[in-house]
Amino acid sequence: QVQLVESGGGLVQAGGSLRLACAFSGHTFSMYAMGWFRQAPGKEREFVAAISRSGGNTNYADSVKGRFTISRDNAKNTGYLQMNNLQPEDTAVYYCAARYVPVVASYYYTNNNDYNYWGQGTQVTVSS
Repeated sequence: QVQLVESGGGLVQAGGSLRLACAFSGHTFSMYAMGWFRQAPGKEREFVAAISRSGGNTNYADSVKGRFTISRDNAKNTGYLQMNNLQPEDTAVYYCAARYVPVVASYYYTNNNDYNYWGQGTQVTVSS
């Protein structure tokens, strides 16, 4: 059974940085594309970043381009989201997600409905 566990959230001042981690278990991590999403109070969950199985292809929401970096370490079964220059509008619960991709290692996915597995979320709060 695939499980995802996020960590690394917290409270940070505007302009600060956080690194989120997503620990994967229950299957072969390198067979799964990964994504990060976030949900602010009163808003729908939105796409943040995605990475292919191999790690060679990535995609970002316009709102985080140049500030956030998605990566993965398949040997450690862990995905990451490095968040720099955080702003109050980045405040949300951040979720990692995984999708089994048995054939093409270069695909990434940007829609909620593309993912089969989700973590429980980690809170990120940015104060002004």
